[in-house]
Amino acid sequence: MACARVPLDERQVTEPGPLGKEHTLPALHPVRKEERCFVPYKSPPEDGSPADVEEFLERAKFITEDLEWLLALPHDKFWCQVVFDESLQRCLDSYLHHAPRSLDLAALPSSPAVADMQRSIHRVVFLTFLRMATHKESKENFITPAVFGEIIYENFLFDIPKILDLCVLFGKGNSQLLHKMIENIFTQQPSYYSDLDETVPTVLQVFDTILDKCGLHLEGATALEPMKLSAHKQPTAMTMSQQELEDLILYLCDSTTTIHAFLDIFPAACSSFHSHGFLSRLTSFYETAVPDLEKSLRKRNFDDKGLQEDLWKRLSHSCRKMVETAHLVLHHTCLQPILEGGENMLTFAEELLQHFTSFLTEKRFLSDYDEQFPIADDVSLLQQALPFIDETRTSYLLQGVESAWDSVGRRKPQSQIQDKVSSAYQGGASGGGGAAAAASSAGFELQNDREPAGGGIESLRGAEAMLDVPRKGNNGAVCPVSGAELESLLSCIRDLLPDLGEGFLLACLQEYNYNSELVINNILEDRLTPNLDKLDRAMPRPAKEELPDVLNVRSNVFDDDEFDVFRRDQVDMSRIWKGRRKGESARETLNDKRHIAEQRARYQAYETVVDEVIIEPGESAATYGLDDYDDEYDDTYDMNQVGANDLDGDSLLNRRPFTVPQVLRKGNKPEDDDEGEDEEEEQTLPNNVNRDQFVQDPALLRERAEARRAAMHQRRGFRPERPSNVVGQPKGQGQTLETFLDRRKKEANKSRVSNHNRRTMADRKRNKGMIPS
Repeated sequence: MACARVPLDERQVTEPGPLGKEHTLPALHPVRKEERCFVPYKSPPEDGSPADVEEFLERAKFITEDLEWLLALPHDKFWCQVVFDESLQRCLDSYLHHAPRSLDLAALPSSPAVADMQRSIHRVVFLTFLRMATHKESKENFITPAVFGEIIYENFLFDIPKILDLCVLFGKGNSQLLHKMIENIFTQQPSYYSDLDETVPTVLQVFDTILDKCGLHLEGATALEPMKLSAHKQPTAMTMSQQELEDLILYLCDSTTTIHAFLDIFPAACSSFHSHGFLSRLTSFYETAVPDLEKSLRKRNFDDKGLQEDLWKRLSHSCRKMVETAHLVLHHTCLQPILEGGENMLTFAEELLQHFTSFLTEKRFLSDYDEQFPIADDVSLLQQALPFIDETRTSYLLQGVESAWDSVGRRKPQSQIQDKVSSAYQGGASGGGGAAAAASSAGFELQNDREPAGGGIESLRGAEAMLDVPRKGNNGAVCPVSGAELESLLSCIRDLLPDLGEGFLLACLQEYNYNSELVINNILEDRLTPNLDKLDRAMPRPAKEELPDVLNVRSNVFDDDEFDVFRRDQVDMSRIWKGRRKGESARETLNDKRHIAEQRARYQAYETVVDEVIIEPGESAATYGLDDYDDEYDDTYDMNQVGANDLDGDSLLNRRPFTVPQVLRKGNKPEDDDEGEDEEEEQTLPNNVNRDQFVQDPALLRERAEARRAAMHQRRGFRPERPSNVVGQPKGQGQTLETFLDRRKKEANKSRVSNHNRRTMADRKRNKGMIPS
């Protein structure tokens, strides 16, 4: 037996030899490994035949039994098997590669037996990796930390790709254990930090690969031809096949989800990503690729609409994870050092402002980022922590954010955010004040409201965590989370509890404030509330109810009033009358003149009309309101001083004699038959028109016009004008030649009668006194 409190790497054990003799061996030796073959893992069949299901169940049973046997081994035997059994490593690697992720369709098992078996494998694989990452199990069973780091590094028990897969598979619900596990690995073996630095460029290559597949990546561009693509024609998101587009979106979704899960669980890695310019690459990729992929999904004709909805959901999930990843990097590399205080606060604040300023050119990314994590909150945090920050720069930044919202055609819920942020500042100031209050208002440590102290993917949500503005989920119900986030929560729970119906899980999430970890914990411990315990656990998801698009985009004066049935669940029906009121006849309704009596006093004020007011000596004109403005007064010619510039009376003889304008003369025209008749007609008209008469008698004017028309009809050779017909036949029945000619004549002569309201030149001269009345 080995001595107590001796590390496993220094421990010696006595084993019987082949000839019955005992010999001493190191505790970690290949001879001590048990001969056992671990079979590789295969993902569960989606809709497979009974033979496929049976094959999966049999294979999964072997894996589960072998791993449970491995976990039951003592400390020294366990490590001998882990280090020297290659089939075990192949089995664990196969599970990391092929296990269904949270958004995969394969995550929905086809039968309860498959679901139970998948859950069992998931559990034992996680426990196996957890034990492999622990160098000290007890006071007697432990490994020297330096040797432990060398063992796991040299034997490739852990590497960066494996750690990424562990985070995305087991992160939800086990974030604390995974954080301690990964932190111990990096602490005991610092070489993993250098491996991570070498891995980040490979991660960034994912973005370049997607851009290349979409035909958006510039190759061989010169200064004179910045937009020139490669010589051969590349496929785009619209021209590539449907299968290629599906693979591309699945690739993007898996990559972004994995990166976010890793940085969320192990924030120390954010500095490595930040040092490689991850933020600039991420934002430029988001601005370039996301609109192109969204356009392709909208405009393509999918035979399977379910596939189109699934791809759209994955793309939305990817966008959200990219935004959250950018916030994680900014928070842990810039914001967190400012909150902690120190000598370099100004440096971190300057770096944060530079990043926000670089976001201004990426309009789509900036608006999506500001929607989840309002930049105004971070700016307010900087102003409280560092009061001497340049206000001009921050104002320019906030104006750029507003411009980004306008450029993408979206409206920012600014009023709700300002109200919530102001209330949060007041609450934070009463608790501690200063930068701590700003941090609380910005949502950096809002785990009491959103999540238990364990943290998780929702621990950093910015000011969005404080917003109580209800949003509609995909099931049509009002919920405080977006549709993509609700789908993520459901898939997270169904990964561990796949036999439960989505309707039951939605009710549980609503009851527990959309906290997935609390829902899982209460279901497993059978501590649900009585109203949830009475529900059918296989209850399906309710039918999706969405308002028509015309109601979502309409703008009506009656929006949000007390009778808006589209936005209110309850309407006061007592305010609505249908038909005749009880005890009231139509005659009584018509005879109700109360509204006339209410308006009588208003109109009586207009009955008093004063034409002439005689002001007695000693009275003022203001007594009768004579100095008030007269709206009917014509002040057009007030500035024309008639006769003011004439010569004095002794010079009247030198003035030019008055001459009648030629257009008003009547005696010097040649007389012929037609003109003679006109003159006779004119002589019959009264010449003594009263110039002071404001409007001539309309009846007299009509008689004159009728007399002129009668005289015209008596002339020789007179042809009555054909009535114009510009209306023509209805559209589609053709038009006659007369209609065509009348329309052309009207178009050509329509300007002849324009400006008919303008006074003639003679009227202007008469009003100015140039023509005697």
